[in-house]
Parts: sequence; C-alpha cells; structure tokens
Amino acid sequence: MSNQTYAKAGITPSATSGAVTSAVTTIVPALGRAMISTIFILSGLSKLAAPATMIGYIQSVGLPFPTVALGIATLVEVVGGIALLLGYRTRIVAGVLFLFTLATAVFFHNHFGDQNQFIHFFKNIAMAGGLLHVMAFGGGRISLDGRRS
Repeated sequence: MSNQTYAKAGITPSATSGAVTSAVTTIVPALGRAMISTIFILSGLSKLAAPATMIGYIQSVGLPFPTVALGIATLVEVVGGIALLLGYRTRIVAGVLFLFTLATAVFFHNHFGDQNQFIHFFKNIAMAGGLLHVMAFGGGRISLDGRRS
C-alpha cells in the first residue's frame, strides 16, 4: 500500500520512523490478505470435498437451487480467496467477498438463540469489516495490483 493511500485517508506516521512505517505499510496488508483469504479458500475446498453434505445444508435453510448455489459459493470462495491472497483486483474481489460474507451471515447464521450461530453471525460481520478495510485501502505493495501501479 502506498503512503499516498494513507495520506488520502488522513493517516500520518508522525511518531514512527520511515523504515518502520514502510515495513508496516508493505508487509501488513499482505499478511492481512493472507489471513482473511485462508477461511475462504479452506471453506471452498471443503465444499468440493463434500458436495452432498453442503447441498443438504443449503436445502435445510430453504434456499432455491441448492446445486447452483453450491457451485456459485465454491467458485466465489476458491477463486475469490486465491485472488485476494495474490492481491489481484483486490478491491473488486474484497467487495464480492464482502457481499458473500454478509449473505452467508443472513441466510445461514440467523438463529441467534443458538450460541454457535450467534458467534458465526458476528464472525461473518467481523470478516465483512476486514473486507471493507481491504476495499478502502487496496492490496498494498506486495500484491499483483501493487506491481501494476
């Protein structure tokens, strides 16, 4: 992430040295993308490993066309997760994953009387917040987007 991005956001590294600031603005966005993308990649791969189970789960919440929904979810999670990890079209990918994560929270984790579902709902909300941050600041220097700029 360039220092210009932080400057546009009104963030100034006044109390830190240039080297520390540079390391943080270079490494932290890549680390954050890797951490966020992991859950999407693993979740998508688990859907590929047990499609019948996932189709049953999608049917259990009453969504139409469970096979199509599984295909879309798997595609979004695997391709979106890998694109986010690599920092390719990062803002667009983060936006798609943001919407997917909110939809997942609403449709699959809406039984707040169940503590597990309550926790999963707010985990998804927290992930969506992280994705909003990626949308706002982009992929950073260590990304395919960073190489293009």
